[in-house]
Amino acid sequence: MPLDPRGLARRLVQGSEEMLWPTRCVSCDMPGELICEECRAAMPWIRQQFACPNCGAPFGALTCTECDGPWEARATICALGFGQISAQMVAFLKDKHELRLAGVNAAAIACALDEASSWPAADGAPRFDASRVDALCFVPATAAAYRRRGFDHMELVSRELSRFTGIPLMDVLVRGSARDQRTLGKEDRARNLAGSVWVCDDVCGMRLLLVDDVVTTGATMREATRVLLSRGAAEVTCAAVARVW
Repeated sequence: MPLDPRGLARRLVQGSEEMLWPTRCVSCDMPGELICEECRAAMPWIRQQFACPNCGAPFGALTCTECDGPWEARATICALGFGQISAQMVAFLKDKHELRLAGVNAAAIACALDEASSWPAADGAPRFDASRVDALCFVPATAAAYRRRGFDHMELVSRELSRFTGIPLMDVLVRGSARDQRTLGKEDRARNLAGSVWVCDDVCGMRLLLVDDVVTTGATMREATRVLLSRGAAEVTCAAVARVW
């Protein structure tokens, strides 16, 4: 079998990089893996049985303190509670350019979607059913964030999630500029994002899975969902890596 020069060169480069800059756990800095065995065992997985079907908050299945009833999305599914490990999974991808974490974040979402398929949404149907999803889309980075990073981290995660689930990816959302959300409260976040997201393709009649990294108050997901529905999407199910609560 003939050698593949490009494949050989790629393996040599990767091997050299590993020697110079060994892979370390993003949470505890232990060398060897992006998330070491000990940190994997400590990951704060959300039990979908007990999660709020509307906003995805842990332990909100019966009475949720994080949302005021049904959201625009038919369900929101979050993989992890927001803490050190999940925060680093997101931050190292988008701010430290550890692009291998795109697959890790996507795998976390895929696991949550699989578990959520066993539990009902508010409409009584499973919170996730791949057969009733036509396409996967994502909350995009702002133009300023894209210029700063040189990539859209949620596009990378969504491409991996599309590969895991077999759901086709559609890049249909565009984000305009808005104030940094991190210093804003719940109501201010919603006002800040109003009109900052729009649809750039035909989504009429489509059942969509909308993906983001972290749900805090839900303002970003809700605004994106509203815009998709206003442009004719039949329904939107939301999914995220982590949920602040």
